[in-house]
Amino acid sequence: MSRFQLIKAVLGPILRLLFRPRVEGAGNIPGTGPVILAGNHLTFIDSMILPLVTGRQVFFIGKDSYVTGRTLKGRLMAWFFTGVGMIPVDRDGGRGGVAALMTGRRVLEEGGVFGIYPEGTRSPDGRLYRGRTGIARLTLMTGAPVVPFAMIGTDRVQPGGKGLPRVGRDRRITVRFGTPLEFGRYEGMDRDRYVLRAVTDEVMTEVMRLSGQEYVDMYATKAKAA
Repeated sequence: MSRFQLIKAVLGPILRLLFRPRVEGAGNIPGTGPVILAGNHLTFIDSMILPLVTGRQVFFIGKDSYVTGRTLKGRLMAWFFTGVGMIPVDRDGGRGGVAALMTGRRVLEEGGVFGIYPEGTRSPDGRLYRGRTGIARLTLMTGAPVVPFAMIGTDRVQPGGKGLPRVGRDRRITVRFGTPLEFGRYEGMDRDRYVLRAVTDEVMTEVMRLSGQEYVDMYATKAKAA
């Protein structure tokens, strides 16, 4: 049994008991081959829940600070996140975006599942913000389909992305997967910025439809800075 299978077997029942997550459309995730899961990002526990409600292991990028802690809490976080599929990357460096893109490409070329939050960071206020075009480059470079998803209710469980998650009847979580999106019509156009924006906006439109969030046509990082 792999570490991922062990974590899922142990924590899966606990997760279902505490948060009673409702999973909709999981059958839209192809059983084999490369696929990109692209969704909204409301709070820290999104990255804990997503890998535990999908049938396949999901690899995703995470801050390297999540796995470098020397305290007991830091070591447990490192064990969990690397076990469920997090690949640590220094995203604050000048080449962080390139490293994340190449990591995703490698996962997909190996036939894996790569999870990504196109907003690039957690939403500061629960609304859905403009997606960054890395998601478009990944699907056009690899030909992998994109399955949009929506995390619903995680911000009520863990407001602000900090502190211990709350439990209660009014804090049920839903993870909703949409139908796969194919972009073969844009083959060979992964450097065309207009195509990249069109693909990204199509993905974000589906995420918005699934989540029911209000859309804001600006980057979340700019909203946080303001």
